Amino acid sequence: MRQEQLQKRLGERFRELDVPLLVEWPDNRRREALLFVLEEESDARRFSIHRLAHYCLDLAELLNTTRVVPVVIFLRRANNAAQRLRLGGDRHTYLDFHYLSCALGELPYEDYRHSDNLVVQLNLPNMDYPPQHKVAVYAQAVRGLYSSNTT
Repeated sequence: MRQEQLQKRLGERFRELDVPLLVEWPDNRRREALLFVLEEESDARRFSIHRLAHYCLDLAELLNTTRVVPVVIFLRRANNAAQRLRLGGDRHTYLDFHYLSCALGELPYEDYRHSDNLVVQLNLPNMDYPPQHKVAVYAQAVRGLYSSNTT
């Protein structure tokens, strides 16, 4: 999938996705492809649920699918980021949008430090740990990277 979304008219607002990932199964007659829209936010204050909804709607239209899973990875804490967007009136809700999220800064380092998953090991410094353990946390991440290169 391309990161840059196509523009209908030159000069329109440019949108670039972090990681659009299309998952297809060998037997696509039984199960349709599934599109994951992964967005990373290092600062939760800059997160816009409206922008994420635009991304998802644009991709759904482009690929002619309703099978879209939006995922936001907050590198630190989520700090009151909007979790749901509801559009409607007094009687009906016409759009109810929400996403999966992971706030790495809220995950306890101690629960993941012995993981054999390379992605988890590399994200240890993004997790929650006491400031005095910073060097040990970074060292564990480097050990995880090193051990993945030796196997």
